[in-house]
Amino acid sequence: MDTTFVKSIHPKSATQIAEPPIARFLFADTRIAWLWFIIRVYVGYQWITAGFEKLTGYSINIESFGKPVGAAWVFNAQQGVAMKGFAMGAIAKATGGHPSVQGWYADFLHNVVVPNAGLFAYMVTFGEVLIGLGLIFGALTGIAAFFGVFMNLNFLLAGTVSINPIIGMLALLLVLAWRVAGYYGIDRYLLPLLGTPWTGSLARKHTDQADQVAIPALK
Repeated sequence: MDTTFVKSIHPKSATQIAEPPIARFLFADTRIAWLWFIIRVYVGYQWITAGFEKLTGYSINIESFGKPVGAAWVFNAQQGVAMKGFAMGAIAKATGGHPSVQGWYADFLHNVVVPNAGLFAYMVTFGEVLIGLGLIFGALTGIAAFFGVFMNLNFLLAGTVSINPIIGMLALLLVLAWRVAGYYGIDRYLLPLLGTPWTGSLARKHTDQADQVAIPALK
């Protein structure tokens, strides 16, 4: 067997594979930011309405605005009851010939979530509210979308389909488009200030570069 070709390959020398132009346009070009704004607000609306219902017991959905939807999940004497009921319902779906909930996830619900239903009720409620606010206002959009995908995955693992596959897929796309998804929002100003772990503050970097150019000019 001729190994010349194999030996000529140097994987370590290829440190980066360039993105195709369509990927750069969709996920890193501010000209398409209007599309991500629409998707972002839609997904955020779904999260904020779900979280507000759990927080207050009332709906802010356009179709049923202000109507009671049941007891709140938090800040009452029955906090944790709804969360426990949801978990027990999911556990029941782990039985039968074709269970919709995996055994390992049912064990997690039974051993972790049910005994701490009150805590998880607060985590789910405020998680949904914060995700919704982050997406609607475009603040740390990529992080908000990531946690949205994480919650969608948990709802799906618990056997709840509903709208989760749709907003989960849209949120995953928002994660990929994190650089421009919040351009029409707070991220337009926040991201340059924060920068990234691998670049530091972009605003400070630009200031430092401007100072370096200005200093020789004064001499």
